[in-house]
Amino acid sequence: MPIREHMSVADELRDIIIADIVLILAFSLTLVGGIFGLFSNRGSFISNFLIVLPVVAVGVTLSFILHELMHKFVAQRYGAIAGFRTNPIFLLITFATGAAGFLLGMPGATMIYVQSFTKKENGIVSLAGPATNLVIFAITIAVFYYMGPAANSYLANALGFIIFINLFLAFFNMLPIYPLDGSKVIAWNMPIYAAVMGAIIILLVLFTAISITYIVYLLVIAIALSFFYRGIFR
Repeated sequence: MPIREHMSVADELRDIIIADIVLILAFSLTLVGGIFGLFSNRGSFISNFLIVLPVVAVGVTLSFILHELMHKFVAQRYGAIAGFRTNPIFLLITFATGAAGFLLGMPGATMIYVQSFTKKENGIVSLAGPATNLVIFAITIAVFYYMGPAANSYLANALGFIIFINLFLAFFNMLPIYPLDGSKVIAWNMPIYAAVMGAIIILLVLFTAISITYIVYLLVIAIALSFFYRGIFR
């Protein structure tokens, strides 16, 4: 899927910053129950939003931007042209669902153009994003346990959110549904896919409170995304 043929570095930087800001706002709104909370209790809504906003900003920026950049860098290593591309429709969906209190976070993606890409190369490029999230998770969990009782509740919650968002992003992207990363990893190497996805699921169970219902929700969203993706990013 080609990126914009004349996309400059400034254009790409603008796109990824806009996507990051929209995702931060959407995730923050989701955590405070969406804008409906503004009508029921304006004071607590604003204070809660301002409390979670910096935590979400750090967690989302780390997980989202590093995930996308790793796709880009690994693809370039194989001689591909790669760049982050957002879309007004995806930005609107991301913000609107966050404002409604449930998040469908898909503000854009790293688009890759190459004359020839083997299944292995495509699989490795795709795996680079979720693998980055697992590395961030490992570093964060180490910091969390190293600090132990020394961490105040706000810092502990911030670290907990970074742990969650990276496992969540890794899991969602490894779903074996096009255009998600998992579909390309599974086409390259099924044992590697099974090992990575199995590890992510185990970590989700151990370190988050994610439910089976939410996993089913993610599957439905991923399937819907696979139907509309080709038509939007042409």
